[in-house]
Amino acid sequence: MTRVFSVDQIVFEDNHMMVINKKVGQLVQGDKTGDESLLESIKNFIKTRDQKPGNVFLGLVHRIDRPTSGLVIYAKTSKALSRLTQMVKNREIKKTYWAIVSKEMIPKSQKLVHYLKKNEKNNKAIVFSQPTAGAKEAILSYEIIKTLDHYLLLQVDLETGRHHQIRAQLSKNGTPIKGDLKYGAQRSNPDGGISLHARKLEFIHPVSKESMSIVAPLPENDKIWQACEE
Repeated sequence: MTRVFSVDQIVFEDNHMMVINKKVGQLVQGDKTGDESLLESIKNFIKTRDQKPGNVFLGLVHRIDRPTSGLVIYAKTSKALSRLTQMVKNREIKKTYWAIVSKEMIPKSQKLVHYLKKNEKNNKAIVFSQPTAGAKEAILSYEIIKTLDHYLLLQVDLETGRHHQIRAQLSKNGTPIKGDLKYGAQRSNPDGGISLHARKLEFIHPVSKESMSIVAPLPENDKIWQACEE
């Protein structure tokens, strides 16, 4: 599992924020494993690069799962963190994911509506087709954008942000994400991750108010991901 941050992961940076292309296996922030997180790695990087004598401020704006890759926003000022966090709550940051899933006969595009309930014991989302006590509505739309020999490449747009939402909903739809053993994939990926990539973020800059559209390059060391760009 890749854990250490490298400078080539920076997709965008200014005085207010940094957008990182997270690699499979990297933690966005510390957890009970005690493994080094991107949050701490980037803080140390900024402290060294900018020769800062005191503590470096860095705040995590949103999370993506450890086995996934793609875009994560970190705020470099408290003002940016406050504004960006509010934008996430208000669903003002449009997130587009790419997912490689098993090749099945499914509609070319579809809107999926389910109800998800988190099982704390196994850290998994239970999916219901109807409203259920304790379950939260989960909505996404997907479109097949490429057909490979054994897989489909889906572009997924989230309307809600639930725990393991894309993983759980696509599995319920009969197309588990490649490598995602927890949600029904037949085999693991060589790197231990899953083929889900936070591909694009669109939002209004919290300070300059410019329109932002940021795209993450696909994982380089994965032949199937690279085939998606051909």
